[in-house]
Amino acid sequence: MNSHLLLSGDGVCRVSLATYRNQPSRSVSPPSTPLLHFSLTSRNPNFNIDALSNATARRRRVAVNCSAERSSPSPAKALRLLLESPGVHQGPACFDALSAKLVQKAGFDYCFTSGFSISAARLGLPDTGYISYGEMVDQGRQITQAVSIPVIGDGDNGYGNAMNVKRTVKGYIKAGFAGIILEDQVSPKACGHTRGRKVVSREEALMRIKAAVDARAEAGTDIVIVARTDSRQAISFDESLWRSRAFADAGADVLFIDALASREEMKSFCEVSPLVPKMANMLEGGGKTPILTPFELEEVGYKLVAYPLSLIGVSIQAMQDSLNAIKGGRIPSPGSMPSFEEMKEILGFNDYYEEEKRYAISTSQASLQRGYSSSTSNVYGIQQRTQDDTEQRSRSPQDPIVEVITPEVYNKYDADRTRGAFSGIWSRTLRVKITGRDGFEKLDVRIPAGFLDGITNIVPALGGVNIKELLDDAAEEVGGKLLLDFNDAMGDRIQVFLE
Repeated sequence: MNSHLLLSGDGVCRVSLATYRNQPSRSVSPPSTPLLHFSLTSRNPNFNIDALSNATARRRRVAVNCSAERSSPSPAKALRLLLESPGVHQGPACFDALSAKLVQKAGFDYCFTSGFSISAARLGLPDTGYISYGEMVDQGRQITQAVSIPVIGDGDNGYGNAMNVKRTVKGYIKAGFAGIILEDQVSPKACGHTRGRKVVSREEALMRIKAAVDARAEAGTDIVIVARTDSRQAISFDESLWRSRAFADAGADVLFIDALASREEMKSFCEVSPLVPKMANMLEGGGKTPILTPFELEEVGYKLVAYPLSLIGVSIQAMQDSLNAIKGGRIPSPGSMPSFEEMKEILGFNDYYEEEKRYAISTSQASLQRGYSSSTSNVYGIQQRTQDDTEQRSRSPQDPIVEVITPEVYNKYDADRTRGAFSGIWSRTLRVKITGRDGFEKLDVRIPAGFLDGITNIVPALGGVNIKELLDDAAEEVGGKLLLDFNDAMGDRIQVFLE
């Protein structure tokens, strides 16, 4: 950086700073055109050129950081790099921000959105044309903002004619999608692999892809256009091959024929326009297309593979199982769901807490906002004590507050073993066993016999049973005893043993 100090006749100090390209050491004069140039005028006779130089250095560091951010690839560029990389790439289909975060956390390089799944999760309706462009782009925006991996959006049939397709493509670009799938179905469209699908004419189908390519150019972006045809089931396999070739010639980046019926058809499709990547759709649960492994798909010639129903399918099953358990007086078994701590980690609570520390106010300010108070709460008698004004003033804002908590002994069930026959119960164990009406064991756990409050958290159906009275009667007995044996509303057999 070169600095020029000029003192004019009016006493004004003018400083001109310019940054030039690196020059060889033998160069005496700078090049005629600086890369960065600005002037600053001051009437202050104590003007500090060093301070200005330091500020300039800080600006240059910021500029370097901004340049680094700009150098990171856009979502579309990241997806194109993936298409250029070797191997086949798996992409589960998400339906909301949480499912997209789970896909990224699992280590996948990209994901799809599924119109089937979004229609199910957002509307609770079948994917038969109910969901609108506005709802799809809104859901997509939430998804792309939740993850850093590229997301390919389901654009259905573009929601109208070629002009609507252009609006859809531009809307998906603004929503942050890396790619968009456009199909040649009529309106209202039908979900892939279902009956009643119809496609538009060749000419109209081709115009949709041309409109998408034009919209991309007008937006000045590089969104990946995935051209899908449903003509395999609507018309014929040969028609689907013809349309795929035409879509490639029109500028599509990836080709996709939905509901191919055999491995031979899949291989023939991959031989069409060999320089254009192909996408496979592995419809879980019984679609028309054979389910192949990633290795087999790569052998056939595919580059991208979508798994459209896995996440929404297992979510539906898990919710049904949980609701059946709750209806039967239980809660879902621990192995069927993550712990509360795991859920908080997945959702980013811990990251939030760490970042929140950067904006924490001082201890004294926090105390003033809360006010000084002293209270006693709940059966444990936990007391909260505050420091007096003198201690508060002498405390450094960085000093931690240490609260000493002295709980009282909880004697509701004679936990201190000081009186009564029931005090010996703490050395005994309750065994809770649940057998389904199908004969399979659903639960078999053991807890301390004195922990009666906790047992209803495991089996809510026991909430109305006076187990304390049953334990009083059995406290002096040696060996095991069956305390309860009944069937709940769902027909499951619930047994409680004292061991």
